[in-house]
Amino acid sequence: MLEARKKISKREMKEDKLVTSYYKFHDFFMANQAKFLIGLGVVAVIVVAYILYTNKIFNDNKAAAALVAKVTPLMEAGSYKMAIDGVPAQNITGLKKIVDEYGSSEEGELAKIMLANAYSITGNSEEAYKLYNDYSGSNYLLKSSALAGKAGVLETKKEYEDAADLYQEAAKIGKANPSNPEFLLKAGIAYLKAGKKEEANALFETIKKDYVTAVPYMELEKYLVQAE
Repeated sequence: MLEARKKISKREMKEDKLVTSYYKFHDFFMANQAKFLIGLGVVAVIVVAYILYTNKIFNDNKAAAALVAKVTPLMEAGSYKMAIDGVPAQNITGLKKIVDEYGSSEEGELAKIMLANAYSITGNSEEAYKLYNDYSGSNYLLKSSALAGKAGVLETKKEYEDAADLYQEAAKIGKANPSNPEFLLKAGIAYLKAGKKEEANALFETIKKDYVTAVPYMELEKYLVQAE
């Protein structure tokens, strides 16, 4: 006589499925253990690399900031050659060395613009242009300064229309930039030199309308006459 089958409860069915699933996963893990460990190892390496990278950025930025602070008085005093090369006797590192060592940090990017300005003032326009063009920081004031610096170099080469375009671009980077009216005025003057009177007049009218308290506003009349 056959015995009656024992009815399996829902709970027992669930437990059976869990046991089956566990052993399936266990077998899969054991078969692919090396791959899992390699994957975890890769993730761990990436995490460690990221931590080291961010620490390096922080440390580089801190070191560059200290060096820039020491060389800034030379720039303010107009000692541009000394600011470029540094003054070893006074333990002042030059802007060129700061850029070489920390140029990719945020403070290093500031040093880059300072070095470009120093080169521009001392007549080394080619090196100045390279540095302005190489700026890749996130500070909008420095970004606009880099564009205006490039424009200034192009003006010295009498490439007035291109210079005007860059001045205009510099004025569009940030609305709160106090240098915007100056950039627009320089763009207008460059357009005048390029024979683009209509474009120049439009910029002068913008200054007349939006920047009545700015210094460039006081200089407008003579340029407006030339733009007619």
